[in-house]
Amino acid sequence: MSAELITARKKLSSVSTNLKKGKYMPAVQAVHDGLITMLKQSLMKSERTEFEELLKKVAYSLNSDNNLRKVYPLVINYSPGKEKDFLDAMVELLRLLQEKMNEEAQLDIAAIEARKRKGLAEGQQHLDNQEFDKAKAVFDKLISDFGSDIDLKADIADRYLKAERYQEAFNLLDDALRDDPNAIFLYNRIGIVLRKMKDFETAEKYYLKALTICQDDEYLLFNLGRLYFDWKKWAKMAKAAERAMDINPDFKEAAKMKTFALKKLG
Repeated sequence: MSAELITARKKLSSVSTNLKKGKYMPAVQAVHDGLITMLKQSLMKSERTEFEELLKKVAYSLNSDNNLRKVYPLVINYSPGKEKDFLDAMVELLRLLQEKMNEEAQLDIAAIEARKRKGLAEGQQHLDNQEFDKAKAVFDKLISDFGSDIDLKADIADRYLKAERYQEAFNLLDDALRDDPNAIFLYNRIGIVLRKMKDFETAEKYYLKALTICQDDEYLLFNLGRLYFDWKKWAKMAKAAERAMDINPDFKEAAKMKTFALKKLG
């Protein structure tokens, strides 16, 4: 027996075990692949007989699995010489299983988003009631469950920022930035938080770092100018506003910022 047929035999022999473990896609894929290999080979009489017996057992296993029957309620027939018909049934079953997997994935995504919304609403309610320890416990649990979601971290940080919980906001944003060091919107938010904390030097470092990644963001430059306003660095404020206007000449707020800074400079 060739190496290809030995592999095909192993695949067909694995079907029953995969079905018992609930691994329906691998089970049906094994039947599909084993059939294709069989059809491509010139089989000796003894080899054909062995594969025909294997396929009968496979068909019985597939038809006997109640969960699989829910996906494919039709009886899966196999008889010697009808391997191509059996293969067509496997192709259709694979398609149906893929559809089911996609549907379940969408349901999982919807369930995850619902959990996030519920947690955010609960945490926000605690923030509104100034129950900051309770809010932190809820938000920390969300981060623990969905730690790779930088948008979630940014959302929670915004809520902390509005509640004037600046240190909590900074910690979350800084953590999110480690997940995605090139996320400009995180630098922007961190700069705003640090400005609120009056840590102007650190805020400037974050803005300047962001500008090395993206030099043509006029709003980033405007927020940098806003930092210099609080810091009373009028020359730097004028320069930031001018750079923002170079990018967007119709940026009226930047024009006002530059005019204000130049007046302060005399």
